[in-house]
This record gives sequence, structure tokens and C-alpha cells, in this order.
Amino acid sequence: MSTRDVPARIGDLPSIGRPATSALLLAGITTLDEVAARGRRELLAMHGVGPRAIRILADALAERGTTFAD
Repeated sequence: MSTRDVPARIGDLPSIGRPATSALLLAGITTLDEVAARGRRELLAMHGVGPRAIRILADALAERGTTFAD
């Protein structure tokens, strides 16, 4: 899947960049609840998900009063 075909945002996820969004889509992750069920290391292991995307996701989770599974 080309990142050009990936929407800038999916579900209730913040804008984390198309490569990271594509990686989450391929893993079937489309919501912050699904992100919260995963660990940082698991997400970072996905091609396209880097420290910046993790930081943005962590901030979004913190706004909801939650964090990553690890």
C-alpha cells in the first residue's frame, strides 16, 4: 500500500504522519483504545512508526487519562 493512498487521519487517532498511519492500518489499529492495548515497543517495531508518532499518541492517550499497555 502506498502512503499516498492512506488518509492523513483514521478513526479518533491524531495526525501522526502517513507512514505511521499506514503501519497502524496494516495492523488493524484504527482507534486510541486499540493503541492503548499495545505496548510502545510493539508499536515502535512497526515499520513507519517512530518516536515522534509514539510521542503524539502518548499525548493523545494522556488527554484521555490512559497510556500504553506496557
